[in-house]
Amino acid sequence: MQTSTALITNDAVVLGLLALILGFVFHTSSSSHPFWQKFYKYVPSVLLCYFIPSLFNTFGIIDGDTSKLYEMASRYLLPVCLVLLTLSIDFKAILGLGPKALALFLTGTVGVILGGPIALATVGALFPEQMGGEGADAVWRGMATIAGSWIGGSANQAAMKEVFQPSGEIFSVMITVDVVVANCWMAILLWMAANASRIDKANGADTRAIEALQSKIEKYQAENSRNPSTSDLIKLLAVGFGLAGLAHWMSDYIVPFIKTNAPELAMYSLTSSFFWIVVLATTFGLLLSFTKARELESVGASKVGSVMVYVLVATIGMHMDITAVVDYPVMFLAGVVWISFHGLLMFGMLRLLKAPAFYMAVGSQSNIGGAASAPIVAAAFHPALAPVGVLLAVLGYALGTYGGYLSALIMQSIAP
Repeated sequence: MQTSTALITNDAVVLGLLALILGFVFHTSSSSHPFWQKFYKYVPSVLLCYFIPSLFNTFGIIDGDTSKLYEMASRYLLPVCLVLLTLSIDFKAILGLGPKALALFLTGTVGVILGGPIALATVGALFPEQMGGEGADAVWRGMATIAGSWIGGSANQAAMKEVFQPSGEIFSVMITVDVVVANCWMAILLWMAANASRIDKANGADTRAIEALQSKIEKYQAENSRNPSTSDLIKLLAVGFGLAGLAHWMSDYIVPFIKTNAPELAMYSLTSSFFWIVVLATTFGLLLSFTKARELESVGASKVGSVMVYVLVATIGMHMDITAVVDYPVMFLAGVVWISFHGLLMFGMLRLLKAPAFYMAVGSQSNIGGAASAPIVAAAFHPALAPVGVLLAVLGYALGTYGGYLSALIMQSIAP
């Protein structure tokens, strides 16, 4: 058993510390104090949720390598939050956004799926030794976690980590690449929000649909939102943990069956129990979205799911090495190539469809940032539009598992 030299080794104390960090970040990010408002204008709160735990890890206060908190969060909380985030998908409302909004969102998804292999191929051709690797140290395994993150979010990133099992060193580098590159991209999208009128005018975009959507959202919020009762919250936990438990139970039968009858499918990670847990949890949530269980969103299903995501984010941050930028510049070059391909594809589709800048910005961030930051970008256009970011980001959670997996298989086939 690995011995830790960290100052704090008790996981109960570490969990309390992570909770305090999250509490500090969310308290200050919602503060009306001019300093914090200006600070969070430039530093996204989700970045701090990764970065502060990484500082505690870097300076030896806690030790992410010996802590069991990430294992707890990924095995128990991740399947639950996938159920709670996907059960609120309203396909009718998404279609109501119009084909242009969906086209730009899906363009962003395709940009991530194909951008990873393109980045790996181009940068790998220049630096084959740095972009190669074998076994758990293979770079493509680490890039698979970025694919999951940039289509769905932190939950899908954790899912891809468990499925493809990159080494701790490669994963810590990719976490840093993910956070730094994604947040630089979000800064560009926020600039677009500040200049939306000028961009839409230059592009000849029709924004009447967005104005109508703002009115519709404000009316829906007034009519449907309510404070959850204890009974409501217990129902949320029953659905989330119940279906997560069912996913675990089914995977216990599916994996041995495949190992016995089709062991060759191991190359596609179909003998990974965690792969089936994540896929089943996502599928259960999607099926629930067609039932009355969708009404659980009115009492905070996605909010409870998001809380679990942030706990997961903090435990992931415990493994982050902030010195990786200096040690692995080639990895960051790959991240820049990847996000650039995604961005060029998005800008091209924006021009082609003459769509409002809002659709591109939110469609992109719903992929790259997920539910944690898509509402931030949407609200930058208009506060009433924040739920649209959540709506598309939730669709991203549903696609992230499948899209990230597909991108990873392509990267595996072309890896140096």
